[in-house]
Amino acid sequence: MPLHLTEAQLNESVTAYMRTDFAVLDPEWTAGTALAHMREHPPPGRIIYFYVVDHNLRLVGVVPTRRLLLAPLEARMKDVMIASVIAIPTSATLLEACEFFTMHRLLAFPIVDEARRLIGVIDIEAYAEELAETSDDAPAAATSRATDDVFQLIGVRLTRSQQARPLVAFRGRFPWLLCNVAGGTLAAVLVEIYHVELNWQHAVLALFIPVVLALAESVAIQSVTLALEAFREAGPSWRELLERLRPEATTGVLLGLSTGLLVSAIAAIWQNLAVLFFIVLGGITIGVTCAAIAGLAVPHILRLLKRDPQVAAGPIALTCADVAALLAYFNLARLLIP
Repeated sequence: MPLHLTEAQLNESVTAYMRTDFAVLDPEWTAGTALAHMREHPPPGRIIYFYVVDHNLRLVGVVPTRRLLLAPLEARMKDVMIASVIAIPTSATLLEACEFFTMHRLLAFPIVDEARRLIGVIDIEAYAEELAETSDDAPAAATSRATDDVFQLIGVRLTRSQQARPLVAFRGRFPWLLCNVAGGTLAAVLVEIYHVELNWQHAVLALFIPVVLALAESVAIQSVTLALEAFREAGPSWRELLERLRPEATTGVLLGLSTGLLVSAIAAIWQNLAVLFFIVLGGITIGVTCAAIAGLAVPHILRLLKRDPQVAAGPIALTCADVAALLAYFNLARLLIP
């Protein structure tokens, strides 16, 4: 079933699109027994994962094909399997199942009832025939690119479907806006804490709070956008995040210094206060640098934690940028104002 699924189909139960020709293994079987059983009773459909079930057909684990093939023949399935299995409930719709594919990037998911009995499997072919059309003898790199493209297309389809349904869009987006509510409240608290500094020279510091925050927020959004764009080429990893933090932080410093020098020069000349030059320069430089780091790190961390970075990354990164910029700005003022 290709990607041009209609809204009506996406709202149907996932059970209408599941396969029942899945491969099951007994937890007490050895790898040799399992392989012999599969040769004697091969499932008619495509095998992606082997599911381990108990005598009541309750799902207890999953064994990837590679793991089964490479396991010692005497190894038991209960020792080879992955016990923490991500399963889709029978109450889910096809659209909700789509979220599982985009968040976890697995090729198939088991479908279980209330008692966690395995009743079916849905794989990525339910959304895209492109993967099924990939030749089995194609190079691994080509297969990987095809798989990534399919996940990307599914993600686009999911986003469009969610945006077309106001209540679904609201539920997905509102909780993350609470980060901005919390950040705004914290900003108000910081203003109260540093009210002495804000009263300095007829509250001259307050004049430049908007530009300090605006620059930090703009850089944070730039970094978030670039991080999300990079996910199209490769999935995130902790190693990749650590490797990219240093160059992104360096970029943030350069952006902060260049914009900070411009704004601080204007501020110092306008107000005829030399100390204001260093306060504004430091506040913008530190705020923009922290914003760049947050804008890169937040989408990666959310994706690694199996959360949707497209909806959540912006509010969280902006809140981090605002708080870091205000803390830097006010503390420099407290340090430098005589």
